[in-house]
Amino acid sequence: MSSLDVREIMKLLPHRYPLLLIDRITELEPMVFARGYKNISIGEPVFSGHFPGNPLLPGVYMIEALAQLGGTTILQPGDMARKVPYLAAIDKAKFRRPVVPGDRLDMEARVVKVKLGIGWVSCQASVDDKVVVTAELMFSIVSDPSSFANDASVLHQ
Repeated sequence: MSSLDVREIMKLLPHRYPLLLIDRITELEPMVFARGYKNISIGEPVFSGHFPGNPLLPGVYMIEALAQLGGTTILQPGDMARKVPYLAAIDKAKFRRPVVPGDRLDMEARVVKVKLGIGWVSCQASVDDKVVVTAELMFSIVSDPSSFANDASVLHQ
């Protein structure tokens, strides 16, 4: 997979509007690297309260967008339909510049290590080639409970 639009992203991630925070994945090499972006629009629900008259994208939204991209990066291609990466830790997060409506949040995620169902990803996001946030994220990679809902053999064990 090299490029994914939002419909293909929704096949990989359980997130939906208003919390699906990736518009496109432009590069994806599973277990290695991903690049993608989120267009920041004044129509985002968060801007009605953060902050009226001075809309700023909250840092937690930037971290969530990076986590969604990072989560797609640490899944093996065959695991994407059966596993879910749950964000388990955020380390070394630094917010360097504000992000406002009209910006495009360009994101990168690089796998550092995956071992025993735990994955570590180094992430950064930028606007106009200026870094706005960096963070190291840890994920717990677990079986997707929804993948078992239609599996009668699992339900009858």
